[in-house]
Amino acid sequence: MGDYSSLIMIALMVVVFYFLLIRPQRKRQQEQIQMQNSLTPGTRVMTTTGLFATVVAIDAEDVILEIAPGVETRWVKAAIGRVLTPVDDVEDDLKAVDSDVVETAEQQDDDQDSTTKKS
Repeated sequence: MGDYSSLIMIALMVVVFYFLLIRPQRKRQQEQIQMQNSLTPGTRVMTTTGLFATVVAIDAEDVILEIAPGVETRWVKAAIGRVLTPVDDVEDDLKAVDSDVVETAEQQDDDQDSTTKKS
């Protein structure tokens, strides 16, 4: 009976490691590969080393990045760490959040004024 319980514990540990470590890592790898394969010219990217650039052209496994006007370098697709969102979209999002914060603050001030007047 003791032999079976130790085998069951080992099998349980393997299952736990699979669901906690191996499966999420594979999912991240697949998402990274999908992102690298979906690159198009004009996309702003950041390499795994932290270099910001714009995709100019794509070969089979290579990407040509423009790091400054007129300066182009060739990189392996696997070196692309992430795709950057356009700054305009981020600024619009920040403005929307700021306006929500201002409106909330104004509502709180109105609420405080009304409670003060009632006192």
